Amino acid sequence: MKSTKHIAQLTLDCVIFGFHHKKLKLILSKLKLAEEIYALPGGFILQEEDIEDAAKRILFERTSIQDVYLEEFGTFGRVNRMSDEEFQLFSGLAKELYPDVEPPVNEENKKMRIISIGYYALVDFEKVIPKKIDLDESVGWYDINELPKLIFDHQEMVQKGLKVLQENLDKKLLFNNLLPETFTLKDIQELYETVYGKAFPANNFQKKMLDLQILERLDKKFTGAKSKAPYLYRLKSNK
Repeated sequence: MKSTKHIAQLTLDCVIFGFHHKKLKLILSKLKLAEEIYALPGGFILQEEDIEDAAKRILFERTSIQDVYLEEFGTFGRVNRMSDEEFQLFSGLAKELYPDVEPPVNEENKKMRIISIGYYALVDFEKVIPKKIDLDESVGWYDINELPKLIFDHQEMVQKGLKVLQENLDKKLLFNNLLPETFTLKDIQELYETVYGKAFPANNFQKKMLDLQILERLDKKFTGAKSKAPYLYRLKSNK
């Protein structure tokens, strides 16, 4: 029988990316604290839970979807990653929600650092309605360029997650994880331009995508003017 106890000094936080109307979005929780502070979706890890299973559990709790692209991108454990004030605010809430986890203190009754493993996930914005858990006053999508005040070093996590996404989007061809099942070449280009923060020449970009031979062309997108409508594409099946 697996333990239901959590590891006191180890948490996991998720940078959940979505793409909507030419904006890169994140799911954030507004915490039930006296101050208006937000956080990435996360939580403590169970003693007998694999790290990736913990990430999948947290993602499912906040998105209600499975089979999400998920990748570890870093570990965050600086000694001063949380202020004394943040520790006091959060430890009370954490003890209420995780009664088996005592706020970690050393022999001098001073706070000890909590280490967090960071994962980033890519989801179809249209399929996800963010869900609250007991930790949250509210939860929702936020523009990555207009983020509210984040707790601890979560702003650093966001920036690291974005950097890793930028490194991998083209190398691993991850764009389909942020788009609906069918999309236009313009949709892909707008996603790339949003993630990288720069424009790409349309003809060169579209030729590059078609030359990869990973896209299946479907009917034209209905716009009311069929002759000028763009074609829809989807990834070719591996079957």
